[in-house]
Amino acid sequence: MLTTGGSVCKVQFGYQTTTMTDVFPAGASAVDTEDEGTLVDLNSKIESSECYGRNEAAGFPMTNLFIGDSRLGCKSDADEQLIIHVAFKEFVKVCTWTDAISSYGPPSGTSSTFVAHEVSSSPQIRSIKLTEYNNGMDPECNPSKIHIFVNRTNIGFEDWEDVDPTQTLHLTTEQLKESADPISLKYVKYQRVKNLTFFIEDNQGGEVSALGGMKLFGKPVQTPKMSDFNKSKEGM
Repeated sequence: MLTTGGSVCKVQFGYQTTTMTDVFPAGASAVDTEDEGTLVDLNSKIESSECYGRNEAAGFPMTNLFIGDSRLGCKSDADEQLIIHVAFKEFVKVCTWTDAISSYGPPSGTSSTFVAHEVSSSPQIRSIKLTEYNNGMDPECNPSKIHIFVNRTNIGFEDWEDVDPTQTLHLTTEQLKESADPISLKYVKYQRVKNLTFFIEDNQGGEVSALGGMKLFGKPVQTPKMSDFNKSKEGM
């Protein structure tokens, strides 16, 4: 069963209150039924309870990036630097029957050539769509340099330079327009992603940095069910 993290974070915007459950609805399954060759919006695969922002302004948290309204968006607080950590749901540990066979022998009733993968649900990331804050009303706040770290946790402002980023994006204002195409990423470096950390290092000259939205596109890794394994075993 796919579940969404149980913690709820409420953000008040005058008359509107947004919760983590509102932003990342439970049971979203569009990506589960897509064809393997189709790139899909992976935002429904986000594990809300493990996401966070550092140096985010009160009232403009990173969860706003997934609402679909650039007027809310996410802003940094004390200066232009901002850390956004996005985690994805993980259902089972990565392993294969071949790993188990090499250590313990094949399961009872199966042949040694039977291979079935019980894999992580971590997605493959192909591209990212970043949107400017508030329809471009504050262009000086647009990020100009973002470092992306794959499968790194607890990266802070004091130690990010000690870790080589997976990729660094040098952004123009045009790339952040609502009408702009998603930004292609180095696909081979995003094959099995459990989490992404975005470090906004610099912007277009503003005192703080701001983004209006974020969408991640790719493919979820297929996760065969144990019941399917049993059916295959019975047919042998």
